[in-house]
Parts: sequence; structure tokens; C-alpha cells
Amino acid sequence: MSRWLTEAVPRGRVAAFRTLVYLFVAADLVVFTPWVRTRVAVPGELYQPLLVGRVLPLPTPTQTLVTVVFWALLLLALLAATGRAPRLLGWAVFALYFEWMIVAMSYGKVDHDRFGLLVALAVLPTAGRARHGDTTRTEAGGWALRVTQIAVICTYFLAAWAKLRFGGLDWLTGSVLARAILRRGTELADLLASVPYLLIVAQFGIVAFEALSPVIFMLKERWRLATVGFFYSFHLVTIATITISFAPHLVAMTSFLPLERVRPVVWARRLARRGRDAGPTTGVAPALAGQASAAGRPDGP
Repeated sequence: MSRWLTEAVPRGRVAAFRTLVYLFVAADLVVFTPWVRTRVAVPGELYQPLLVGRVLPLPTPTQTLVTVVFWALLLLALLAATGRAPRLLGWAVFALYFEWMIVAMSYGKVDHDRFGLLVALAVLPTAGRARHGDTTRTEAGGWALRVTQIAVICTYFLAAWAKLRFGGLDWLTGSVLARAILRRGTELADLLASVPYLLIVAQFGIVAFEALSPVIFMLKERWRLATVGFFYSFHLVTIATITISFAPHLVAMTSFLPLERVRPVVWARRLARRGRDAGPTTGVAPALAGQASAAGRPDGP
């Protein structure tokens, strides 16, 4: 079991995952959850902190607190994305984002799509230093990615458990998806809803897929990657039909992917080098050749 938990992975994979996660945290603040800053306008008595917020205990959000957390987290996340000071910056980003999520989720609604991302932020500082493109393998990095993978799959499996625990068999045979389509459905969703019994079949399929998601750890790498592709396609359909993105979860799920093969900076440098090599000679040789032929002399000196 310990060998499976600490299966070594290339350091380049850890570096790429770290950069992606921290860049998403910065984007999350300004794109997905900027509304957290408006929570300070809500009366303090409506703030009902999560259990962890009561145990610590954490203060009731104020304008100053939320503003400081926002700007500090934005700056530190961008710095952490460079891979520098992975432990110091990593723990700081985790603590600040954890507080950001407590403020966000302590007013009556808790989103389960952030569990995997929070776990990733908690374990990345333990992975140590890692450089993009480094092929040497690390068990510490492998453990960080494995724990994130487990959190991602727990999100699916526990979602199925919650559906059956609170909704029972009625969740499978009821009008759950129909209500979601009425609230926030797209034209594609309306088209699918017109097919008899398709939504009921989809509800059975969703619970089955979530309940069986742990099987991914038993698959060989090729089939595991194909299964992850299916997971992404499921969320693509979800976005296209009922406009629910699960963006943080999708970022955490990249822990399954060989991210060390994705190196946009290297690709950009290669394209720029090709452009420089081809630029000065393009169009010159044909023109000279044409002039020589027109003069009736052989090409060349």
C-alpha cells in the first residue's frame, strides 16, 4: 500500500501541476469567486461558519480581513506558480485560500467541487522542489499527486453516496435533471429533455459512474487515461446542458495526467527559433535565381 501511495513520478509533472494549480487559484479570485468580497455586506449574524471555522475559531469576515486575504492570496499564488520557495509559499497559499473558502461557504451553500483542489494545495508544499522538464523521479511528489487523485475520486464516490442517502431511489427515478434544466438549462438540454426517459437513464448513469469511479485505480495507465478523458467529457456535457463547470475539480483531476509532456514555453521557443531561421532567407533565393536565369547566366557565383 505504501509503495502505491508513494509511486514515484517525474519532477516535471509535479512542477507542471503546481504551476497549473496556483495559476488557477489566482484566476479563481478574479473570475470564479470574486463575489466572496461582497460577503462583508451581509449582516454578521448570517455568518454561520463551517465546523472548522468554529473549532479554530475564525473571526467573522470584515471588509479589512477579506481585502487583505484577497490581495495577499493573489500575489502569493502568482509567486508560488513560479516554483520558488515551494514550502513557504505553498503553506501560505493553502492557509489563505482555506480562509477564502470558509468565508465563501459559511452562508448556507457548500460547493463540493473544491475538495480536490483544497487537498492539492495542502499536499503540494510537501512535494519539495521540482523543475519543468525534469525527468528524475520523486516519491514525495508521487505521494502529493496520489493523495490529490484520491480526493478527486472521493468527490465522485461521496457524491453518489449523498444522492442515495438523502434522495434515496427517488433521486434515480425522480425529476432531478428536469428541475435543473428548468432552472439553468441550455437549448441542448431542452433538446435532450424531449427524448422520452432519457433523463431518467442519465440519472441512473450518473450515480453508477460516480459509485464505480474508484475502479480507476485498478486500471492500467492507458485505460486510466481513457477513463479520465471520460470524466472530462462528462463535465463538458454538464457545462453544455446545465451550465455547471466544476472548474476547481477539473484542475485537481489533472493530477492523473502526464503533465510533464505539456511544455508551452518550450514549444513557443521552438516556434520563435524556426521563425528566426526561416525569416531572412524566405523569398531571397528564388528572387536571385530568377534574376540569374533572366540574364542568361548560370545560377551561382
